[in-house]
Amino acid sequence: MPRTSWMRALLPLSGLAMAVALWAVGILMLESRTPIANTFSPLASGKALLSLLGSGELWPHVVASLKRVLLGTLMAVLIGVPVGLALGLSRTFRESVTPLFQLLRMISPLSWMPLAVMMLGIGDAPVVFLLVFAAVWPILLNTSAGVAALDRNWMRLAHSLSATRAELITQVVLPGVIAHVLTGFRLAIGIIWIVLVPAEMLGVPSGLGYFILDTRDRLAYDELMATILIVGLLGYALDVLARTGYRLWTHGGDSA
Repeated sequence: MPRTSWMRALLPLSGLAMAVALWAVGILMLESRTPIANTFSPLASGKALLSLLGSGELWPHVVASLKRVLLGTLMAVLIGVPVGLALGLSRTFRESVTPLFQLLRMISPLSWMPLAVMMLGIGDAPVVFLLVFAAVWPILLNTSAGVAALDRNWMRLAHSLSATRAELITQVVLPGVIAHVLTGFRLAIGIIWIVLVPAEMLGVPSGLGYFILDTRDRLAYDELMATILIVGLLGYALDVLARTGYRLWTHGGDSA
């Protein structure tokens, strides 16, 4: 392997190693004042992580969280893409709802938590509602931006060939905006993963957010830190999958 390739492979590892070293030093500095800080150390967290993965205790919570993410993302796409197309294609609709949409998207999804529980009860429904509310905006706005960026000559050509409205959307607009939709999808994945953990503190009996609260109540702080690491690793994996999907669809296009 060329030297530059080795360097490129080692740089991310060196960054992670530096972060772990700073983490360990920070814990050592806190231990003199707060002895319990030792349970948050990299060594204790690493042991707890291996124990949780080996025992299988954490896997049901991981599966529950991923199911909610999948459902929330799917619903956000089913809502965001059609509404985004309508925004881009209809000036009347765009001017009518843009102020409302800008107002709603500036409201933190977590601020809807009490209302979500009141309306939908305890369980998966309020969690999925919060995830959809968080994820729909990047998909919607990127889809609308994709329509606005379309070459108008394509539209004129379709009209000159007597294309119907449905044909125009399915054969011209959708293929032309798919890269924007995928960008919105990747942004939505990041947002939905951030909202997931606090949303799962609503009272559901499973999920990573629930498990974090459970470890806190049991004073199992090493397991708490291990779960936080799992949240980060899974979020990173989801982003890698989203980037890979973008590259495959756009035949190698950049999505840094």
